[in-house]
Amino acid sequence: MLGRSSGAMTDPPADVFLLPGPVKMDPRVLRAMGRPAMNHRGPEFKEILAEVRTLTQYLFGTKGEVAVLSGSGTAGLEAAVTGLVRKEDRVLNLVNGKFSQRFHELCGVFARASALSFEWGTAVDPEQVASALEAGAFRAVTVCWNETSTGLTNPMAEIAKVVKSHDAFLIVDGITAVGGLENQMDAWGIDALVMGSQKCLAAPAGLSAVALSKRAYDSLHSDTSFYTNLKAHVDALAKQDTPYTPAVPLFLAFREALRMLKEEGIENRIARTTRLAEAARATVDGLGLQLFPDPRFASNTVTAIKYPAGVDDSMFRKILREKHRTTVAGGQDHLKGRIFRIGHMGICSPEDLEAGFRAIEATLREMGHPTARAGAGTKSAKGS
Repeated sequence: MLGRSSGAMTDPPADVFLLPGPVKMDPRVLRAMGRPAMNHRGPEFKEILAEVRTLTQYLFGTKGEVAVLSGSGTAGLEAAVTGLVRKEDRVLNLVNGKFSQRFHELCGVFARASALSFEWGTAVDPEQVASALEAGAFRAVTVCWNETSTGLTNPMAEIAKVVKSHDAFLIVDGITAVGGLENQMDAWGIDALVMGSQKCLAAPAGLSAVALSKRAYDSLHSDTSFYTNLKAHVDALAKQDTPYTPAVPLFLAFREALRMLKEEGIENRIARTTRLAEAARATVDGLGLQLFPDPRFASNTVTAIKYPAGVDDSMFRKILREKHRTTVAGGQDHLKGRIFRIGHMGICSPEDLEAGFRAIEATLREMGHPTARAGAGTKSAKGS
């Protein structure tokens, strides 16, 4: 639980930015984008790409091949799908939220996609996955490891074990997982894992990275896409190059964010993210609020919180933003107006979280919804 600070509270940051991506960036990362233009085919950029490749493997915790694309996480997902499946292939999509639904829709453009759906806020059931795979042959299975729309983490290791036993490729949306959750992709048997630059790494939006198992790399084909040709991106990066013009300033910022991750140590960052998540959940309870997802599968990078009855979402977030200078995310699709979401990944600090909950508590009180325990949102996360 966020414990009360001793002595006077310090002033909160001027702005508290708690979106589940993009997240706030360190000044070092921002400064990295501000240098003069450079030749993206010259020796200096080759050195940068060599470092990016090594550090990206560190980020994923893999010895396998990696690619970094100029394009958002969706571009990375499309690259993984088009590299491993064809139009006639069957793909099983595990759907339990907005982003896993979008993954299903993406696959439907490039393959014969079937959805195995679960109620939003509940986790994918590995036993049901096993039954679906036993009932029909699928070349690939997709899953959203951390479903950002509902603040839920699916049981990745158990799902991977089931998929591996049926010899299907496992393609994973790890956009708000990689760099924030424990990751053993090589040991678990994940074939393609995708991350987005603006989430747990705390770099600018606009890049995605894909890590591949050996069997996935050996199975890549190059005739189903052009710009998102994953084999072209992997092979180019291995030679300190890119197949097409890269977003140079974003690569520079990406490298700086990777350097900062390495300096902190990925195990330390994951542990810090976990402590923040535990503090957030304890504070939600202290405020008399409720999590949206099944608490057993609550995410450590995104917390989704139910609104108390009668709280208007647009007004709540307007007051929070304009009066208390705090930004959080609302719900999506049928969850609009029912939940709000806070991100505590990347370089989010205990002070950020403390200030954010202080603002949330004050806003609820101003809207006529006092919290269960006055002051529960002004506890300090510094000891978490």
